[in-house]
Amino acid sequence: MPHGKRAGERCVQLDSDLRCKIFGDPRRPACCGGLQPSNEMCGETREHALKWIERLERETLPTQLS
Repeated sequence: MPHGKRAGERCVQLDSDLRCKIFGDPRRPACCGGLQPSNEMCGETREHALKWIERLERETLPTQLS
């Protein structure tokens, strides 16, 4: 995704099992490599983790210049 991805948009590098197809590849974006799993992020369920990532995306949206 040369221009990044929008919040809530599925990454084109995810396979049908939601695994990164370029994990360990130097082309993998730094933001992905820097996102390290934690108990806080992962929780007990997949739904918890997806909500956490959704919140992170919302909170880190770039501000629009007027």
